[in-house]
Amino acid sequence: MRNTLSAMALLSLLGVSFAQAQNKEVTIAHQDMIVPFRVAQAAGELEKVTGYKIKWKMFGGGGDVLKAMASGDVPIGEAGSSAITIAAAQGLNVQVIWILDEINNAEQLVMTDKSGVSDVLGIKGKKIATPLASTSHYQLAFAMKNAGLKPSDVQVLNMRPSEIAAAWERGDIDGAFIWNPVLSKLKNQGGRVVLSSADVAKQGAPTFDALIVDKDWATKNKAFVTALVGLMAKADSSFRSDQEAFVSDPDRVKQIAKIVGSSPDDVAPALKSYAYPSAGEQSSDAWLGGGSASGVAKALATTGTFLKEQGRVTELPADFSRFVNPEFAGAAADAKP
Repeated sequence: MRNTLSAMALLSLLGVSFAQAQNKEVTIAHQDMIVPFRVAQAAGELEKVTGYKIKWKMFGGGGDVLKAMASGDVPIGEAGSSAITIAAAQGLNVQVIWILDEINNAEQLVMTDKSGVSDVLGIKGKKIATPLASTSHYQLAFAMKNAGLKPSDVQVLNMRPSEIAAAWERGDIDGAFIWNPVLSKLKNQGGRVVLSSADVAKQGAPTFDALIVDKDWATKNKAFVTALVGLMAKADSSFRSDQEAFVSDPDRVKQIAKIVGSSPDDVAPALKSYAYPSAGEQSSDAWLGGGSASGVAKALATTGTFLKEQGRVTELPADFSRFVNPEFAGAAADAKP
């Protein structure tokens, strides 16, 4: 009964009735990142609050998410900052509305023992797998350039996370730049960490994962998007307030593991490897607020410049701020607990 009342209350606050929410359906593209919101996702909380019928579809990387959104079949998706930059460069009508995570140390370049590689320069001539257009791909390319390696010096293979795990077991690759849960699998199978996303951030390429929406769809379904971001903010707040209590709950851990296809043992270390900005922080100039001066717009511009230098994109928007919308984070920040 409590869930029904809370759903009614939230919809009332949003100015939407259950009758208005009837017969609404949406497909949401997610990836296998281990983040606090997976608990609410597993419990169907968004469906209960909004009345929408939701198809949660997991994709293997940001490039796949972009293709699905470009087709018009998926209006909401999770993507990394490099994929979002490519979407903007291609003129997709999308906007960043929520930062799922600041990647910090969550993505790493791991090499097999037999590769004998102990630093970035050592990957010359090696086969390195990473999902195309992902933040890991961007970080790999940035680190290679910073080390003086040319793109042709390394055989970079486009593989989805599950494909990377299989290729590693077969011995088909020398290394991979990837995130959990596959990252943990590779490390447990003797993978040696050569570089982390935190290292690349210090070199000048910070990265993040975000929720993006089709701008027109979000305008027509504003109450739904507001509710989604509100639940994400609530989940992140719960984790930030007491990390140990969050990860010590076996039911939570199992729910997250089931959604992303990981081992429950991978959940706690993965959650702690990311940072989760609050709704207030996200609506500020540090992230989504401030127009062209926003942290996200600046990060996308910096990423875009690098990708253009690498030949990954040909043109860049004059102003990335039109691909950033702080409205929903602001609503979450203003909402009373």
